This record gives sequence, structure tokens and C-alpha cells, in this order.
Amino acid sequence: QVQVDESGGGLVQPGGSLKLSCSATGRIFGIYPMFWYRQAPGKQRELVASIAVNGFTNYGESVKGRFAISRDNRKNSVYLQMNSLKPEDTGVYYCKIRIPEYDIDYWGQGTQVTVSS
Repeated sequence: QVQVDESGGGLVQPGGSLKLSCSATGRIFGIYPMFWYRQAPGKQRELVASIAVNGFTNYGESVKGRFAISRDNRKNSVYLQMNSLKPEDTGVYYCKIRIPEYDIDYWGQGTQVTVSS
């Protein structure tokens, strides 16, 4: 079994910053792609950022230039540094690790980010 845990969410004013953390524990026997998604109230879950095993990163258009994803392979952890936050960044942020050889995704429970004055 694999457990994915996020932390670091909270309330922040527009223009502020937050850093989210995610760690995957349990039966993990390699290094795998990791992702951050978010879901705003009444909207579909959307991809925020992804990071490949080789460190290649990809970002959603709305966060490019403001967010940065990074990883620590020794800890099976991924991070999301969020700067210049906007009210539209509000939502529940979810971490995912993908195990390609088994076509399985493991999700965390999510962490709430609220951007409001």
C-alpha cells in the first residue's frame, strides 16, 4: 500500500506565498512522476504542475512564472512553491504519484489553500 500526504496549505493574502509539501510512503520501490492538482469549488480538478523522474517540469498556463515544483527523490517527496498568489488560486490542492508499470495513481487527501484579503 502507498500513502500520500500533503501539508502546507492555509489562508494567505493576495500577493503572498505558500509552500506545499507532499510525501509518498509505503510500498514504493522506485522513483516515479509526481503531480500537483487543484480543485476549486464548483470546478473540475485541474493539473497545476508535474515533475518527471529526470526533473523535467510542466505547469498549467495559469501558474506559469508564479509556481515552482521540485522533488527530493531520497524522500519520495514533492514540493510546490507558490508565489504571487491570486484569489483564483483558491482550492484544494492534491498530490499524486503515478506508478506507470502498474498504471496506478495514488492520491493524497488534499490540502486547502485560500487566497483572500
